[in-house]
Amino acid sequence: MPKMTIIQAVTNALDLAMKKDKSVVVLGEDVGINGGVFRATDGLQKKYGEKRVIDTPLTEEGIMGNAVGLAVNGIKPVVEIQFSGFLAPAFDQLFSHAGRIRSRSRGRFTCPLVVRAPSGGGIRALELHSEYPESYYAHAPGIKVVCPSTPYDMKGLLLAAIEDPDPVVVLEPMRLYRAVKQDVPSKYYTVPIGKASIMRPGKALTIITYGSVTKTVREAVEESGIDAEILDMRSIFPFDTEAVIKSIKKTGRGIVVHEAPKTCGFGAEIVATINEKALDFLEAPILRVCGYDTALPFSKMELDYIPSVSRIIKAMKKVVDY
Repeated sequence: MPKMTIIQAVTNALDLAMKKDKSVVVLGEDVGINGGVFRATDGLQKKYGEKRVIDTPLTEEGIMGNAVGLAVNGIKPVVEIQFSGFLAPAFDQLFSHAGRIRSRSRGRFTCPLVVRAPSGGGIRALELHSEYPESYYAHAPGIKVVCPSTPYDMKGLLLAAIEDPDPVVVLEPMRLYRAVKQDVPSKYYTVPIGKASIMRPGKALTIITYGSVTKTVREAVEESGIDAEILDMRSIFPFDTEAVIKSIKKTGRGIVVHEAPKTCGFGAEIVATINEKALDFLEAPILRVCGYDTALPFSKMELDYIPSVSRIIKAMKKVVDY
């Protein structure tokens, strides 16, 4: 079984999907000749040709509009948006069209569209590049949102997204693209959208997280010595309510860690769900360790914005000592 980085898992998944299904096409800025800004599509145009790996003009709204049209007419487009911060111009196409086509047509049409977007800070990118906008798209009717954090999940969730008959936004943790390696089967497989994963079992408290901060969470747990259970959500919409409630009922304590701003972040939805379904089991309030309610700062302060080991440990101790 080969070891892969997250970026290698993306390339491998796209290769297998295009080999299996000729209706799968890849499109985006520089995805062909250059292999994408992070080289996720490296070699695919040479293997599958310019009609299936398509270099587009620099227009996110145009890319998404064309992808919606392709999807409705039987093609399975996989769009690469170079950075998640550039998804904003395409929001109308996703929100008003891709997510509503099934409802608008009363089920006559679906939109099997996948949007890949490198997300999160920590790589010293320039302004507007490093957002984690998962809540925007989780709130948009008809759109699924996944946030992988490991090479195995990256490959399996991307293949599941390509198979899905409805639009799926895949927010890829670019800070981890080459930072972690994992044994990943070379064969075709899928990871179910909407199912969480227990990254580490524990009894003292539950840490609910996803995406780029999972690595930091694991480091915090190891350093703290606290027997925490780490629940990697993997999917934001739909999200695994059952796994969250089961873990909270076991530990009685919890924190939510994500990189996006705190106010209206997806952590608030998780906390609300816990209060609705497991309030009587709580031994302490659920805390959130998140980004701040500001734009992501430039590189000198970037790591002060992203949840750190020390911030996570502080929250863990506060919950355990409550």
